[in-house]
Amino acid sequence: MRWLYNFFFVIGFVVSAPFYFLKMWRRGNWQTGFAQRFGNHSGRLKQGLTNRTVLWLHAVSVGEVNICTQLIQALEPRAPNLKFVVSTTTSTGMGELQRRLPQHIEKIYYPIDGRKIVRRTLSVIHPSAIVLIEAEIWPNFLWNAADRGIPLFLVNARLSAKSFRGYKRFGFLFRPIFQSFAGVGCQNEEDAARLRQLGFPPDNVHAFGNLKFDAAKLEERRPLDVIHLLGQLGVKRDAPIIVAGSTHAGEEAILADIFLRLRKTIPGLFLILVPRHFERGKEVGRELESRGVKFVYRSVITPQTQREPGEIDCLLVNSTGELRFFYEHASVIFVGKSLTADGGQSPIEPGALGKAMIFGPNMQNFAPIADAFVKNKGAVQVRDAAELEKAIASLLADPNQRNELGKNALQVVRENQGAITRTVDMVLEKISSS
Repeated sequence: MRWLYNFFFVIGFVVSAPFYFLKMWRRGNWQTGFAQRFGNHSGRLKQGLTNRTVLWLHAVSVGEVNICTQLIQALEPRAPNLKFVVSTTTSTGMGELQRRLPQHIEKIYYPIDGRKIVRRTLSVIHPSAIVLIEAEIWPNFLWNAADRGIPLFLVNARLSAKSFRGYKRFGFLFRPIFQSFAGVGCQNEEDAARLRQLGFPPDNVHAFGNLKFDAAKLEERRPLDVIHLLGQLGVKRDAPIIVAGSTHAGEEAILADIFLRLRKTIPGLFLILVPRHFERGKEVGRELESRGVKFVYRSVITPQTQREPGEIDCLLVNSTGELRFFYEHASVIFVGKSLTADGGQSPIEPGALGKAMIFGPNMQNFAPIADAFVKNKGAVQVRDAAELEKAIASLLADPNQRNELGKNALQVVRENQGAITRTVDMVLEKISSS
């Protein structure tokens, strides 16, 4: 079975490599750590891990990095002798790891799932256990880890109906892999039941809740002074602000049109757009220009920037890691990838800030979370652009309604926290008994 997977993996990698590397090039800063993706690591890393008990955590991208940070903060006091290695797949994820985690924690890029590449990487890291955070399943990596007797954990696991059908269809390949997991923490009982059906050991699968509720803690130092930045753009302190976060293609145009109509009756209204992929900045900029929206890119703002009131309508954020700071100063938040694309983005961060938020009908990737906010009157879900405009207008006109939504959203977050502790308990219990 393994030879068959590796045969098709090589073919797939050769075919997809140009698109994969083009995507990396577009995101920028791809050269740094590039060799790590092929299992080539520095002597410094090898020396730093020698004779250490290593716990390897994998955080695919930015969203998982937030969870990883909270896990490490909970693990370090309870397991001071552990050496942590954290991997990520994307350059944006690596940027967040470098920003959020201290220097003594090793940060690397996750290896491409070639058999020899994975073997080289595992030989260098030599982990005592591996924790995958919402990670996609890569067979060679998991096969080799299991062959070496390394305990495997999957945390904050979720499984859509589509993914469930796919894994079930290829059960002959995945079932033996899933049986090797020492512990699985799921977001809810529905996910737990699906994973048990796929072959994960039933006694090792637990419904702990969603770690992102814990990862939404906002005590970290705020490196961005949003009030000052907006002041540079001529935005008054009491101005009503719409923040659209993690938007996808088509949503920025809809929001720009809504903004242009609403500002006719709402003085001082300001729009902040934060595309999910910052490299789409120029594309979004062209959409705004075609509509006559006066905007400025976040990347061109300097300490010397100073605009007059009314000179700028919109801030287009073409940077990473700053969304939560803009959310904090929003009057109304729109959660992207929910109107013109499927899947949605996490509504937890706006909820943790106690902000009035709106999202579209397509929240499949966060369905239980979105439902919890809507059912507890902590968010407004709309069906289309027309309903979105009505909802934004209604909330901007009614501060009491905004406050009530925000208060309810914050309550939902507080009631769902605690999954981090339960997850850490599972991992440490299994490691200590292995």
